[in-house]
Amino acid sequence: MLEKIYFGKDILYITDESETYTSLRKKGCYVLPYLHGSSRCEAFPGAAWLIEDMEEMNRESLELVYRRLAGLPWDILETGRCRVRETTVEDVDSFYQIYAEPSVTAYMENLFADREEEIAYTKDYIEKVYAFYGYGMWTVLEKEEGAVIGRVGIIWREGYDLPELGFVIGVPWQRKGYAFEVCEAVLCYAKDELSMERVQALVRLGNEKSLRLCEKLGFVRSGETEADGERHFLLVKEL
Repeated sequence: MLEKIYFGKDILYITDESETYTSLRKKGCYVLPYLHGSSRCEAFPGAAWLIEDMEEMNRESLELVYRRLAGLPWDILETGRCRVRETTVEDVDSFYQIYAEPSVTAYMENLFADREEEIAYTKDYIEKVYAFYGYGMWTVLEKEEGAVIGRVGIIWREGYDLPELGFVIGVPWQRKGYAFEVCEAVLCYAKDELSMERVQALVRLGNEKSLRLCEKLGFVRSGETEADGERHFLLVKEL
């Protein structure tokens, strides 16, 4: 049967046979094992994804599996002017341009000084955070020019019980409503797609711009906290 199959990198193969799975993997194909009945006894070494109910899989979910196996970023959402997608290694140079502005790093952690370290961190983040949670910090692109203008997303901060909204928009695109536009969309995504009920935001004391943005988004101050050795306002929003 395998001799009659067209092998291509643009195809997601689904099989319930371990032998077929292994043969396709050796050819560099993207394969999704299907577990049902007796196939549950089959071995699918190295499989990152498995399906048990074919009826639950639609075109969109299969597309997401294919993109994950092929190392392609997921498209998360679109707004009127922006597109939000998972970060890629190719975005790193644009991030360095954004973070080079002193006003951007005045109230937040900078990137690694060594570009190769940042690239290694990004690859690890894609492999572990996106694959495990299905969300995280994403890249923001301006639709018209396709430029990387910032980052936005939902993260988990160690020592806190709520997911957290994170965001940064490059200086050339500030004061144009981009931050509010993408943050509002991400909060809707957190509610509708991730079933989150409450989200927090940490804003370093003195960062009046971010504080005003969070309050405009509907966050309410819930005291102060220390994070990364700095005092922050802790804000919470009910979704």
